[in-house]
Amino acid sequence: MPDRVYVKVTSDFDPTGYMKPRSIAWPDGRCFPIDDVRSFRPFDEKHTLDCYTVIIHGKERRLFFEHCTGPFSCSPGRWFVEPSVL
Repeated sequence: MPDRVYVKVTSDFDPTGYMKPRSIAWPDGRCFPIDDVRSFRPFDEKHTLDCYTVIIHGKERRLFFEHCTGPFSCSPGRWFVEPSVL
């Protein structure tokens, strides 16, 4: 399981419901556009964590979406990156 730094992500949804991240806002306020999404895949067997391989400033990075689960979840989930990305 990767270490986590939660970030704000701007994303779009296509007609099929695919969520495409467009930019990442770091905790210190810096904002970076995502140049490309190279791949998307479930990261764990329970499908509670998705991994997006994205390109930011020409470098490949991993961006994760953590699905909220449970009877009292009020949001679909939240985004995070590994600390080494910062």
